[in-house]
Amino acid sequence: MAPGTTGRTSLWRLPAMRALVGATTLGFVSYCLTLASLPAYAVAGGASPDTAGVVTAVFLLVTIAVQSVVPALTARLGLGPVLAAGLLALGAPSPLYAVDDGVVWLSAVSAVRGAGFAVLTVLGAVLAAQVAPAERRGESIGLYGLAIAVPNLLAVPAGAALVLDGHAGWLAWLAASPVLALPLVPVLARSVPWQGAAGGSSRAAVRAALAPSAVLLLVTLAGGGLVTFLPIERPDGVLATAALLVFGATGAVTRWRAGLLADRVGTRLLLPAGLVVAAAGLALVALGLGAGAGWVLAGSAVFGAGYGAVQNLTLVTAFARAGEGGSTAASAMWNASFDAGTAIGALALGLLAAGVGLPWSYVLVAGVLVAGLPLARAATRG
Repeated sequence: MAPGTTGRTSLWRLPAMRALVGATTLGFVSYCLTLASLPAYAVAGGASPDTAGVVTAVFLLVTIAVQSVVPALTARLGLGPVLAAGLLALGAPSPLYAVDDGVVWLSAVSAVRGAGFAVLTVLGAVLAAQVAPAERRGESIGLYGLAIAVPNLLAVPAGAALVLDGHAGWLAWLAASPVLALPLVPVLARSVPWQGAAGGSSRAAVRAALAPSAVLLLVTLAGGGLVTFLPIERPDGVLATAALLVFGATGAVTRWRAGLLADRVGTRLLLPAGLVVAAAGLALVALGLGAGAGWVLAGSAVFGAGYGAVQNLTLVTAFARAGEGGSTAASAMWNASFDAGTAIGALALGLLAAGVGLPWSYVLVAGVLVAGLPLARAATRG
């Protein structure tokens, strides 16, 4: 545990926390810029709307595959080299998006970036749990979540707007931002004693993190469907950009503040409530696609609130269930669920929407979220 973290000293005073927030922000700016924009970029280049989500799916499938080996790589090579390699892999290939807008090319570049994103997500979550005392873990994870949520707030709609306005070249170069985080890696490597798990402890941690990770998968499935297909459904760019902006804003606030609340009252009531809020918001978005822009914006705001809260609360719960020695394995499990959900939403909702339309697809996914309430209650026990 980092020294000097007793009492109620601001966590911002810890060099490791500042370095973690900086590296996370720069990494997620890259991820968020391309999340909603690359499918729209592919469609503009001639791809079919129901296959545009393949680009996102490839990125996230590679991410999931690499996340499973990050704990072993870090145990063997050390935190600093693995984190630096991840930042380079995520950021350095991004300008290559400007070369071609075909699905195959975009997917190939995304596959390399997905490996880098795997490193950043697994190590970032574990570091967030280690830079603060255990009794302030929710607050620390909240600050880490804020470093993720602010890019969601700004970069997701900005990326969509850049592509829809014909500025894909700018998008490609801006997505190289993780390279700027390399000077922060030595600070993290010096400041945080690495705690990992292996063997039986790792397997036990994965089992412990399974239930909260499954809840996360449900809500990120819905999120992947929103950010991928709303810009395609509303290609004029104005409504989609505004909706993604309010989605990011409410998600930023709740992902930040839910951790503080969880430190005080626990997650038993908060996690199911967050899932209900997310379901209600997605249903409102579905209503708005037929009833008017105001409903889409309101639904995006409500869905963002639930989306952000569930992310924070499931990570807090996963670490609590896994114990100190299982944090790395629990983080890999949680992050794999996050990315699997987003990939499924980006791919499967396109196929579903081709049959029943996007509004009914969102309604069905909202129902899936409600059906996940028993799982959310079970995740907070034990």
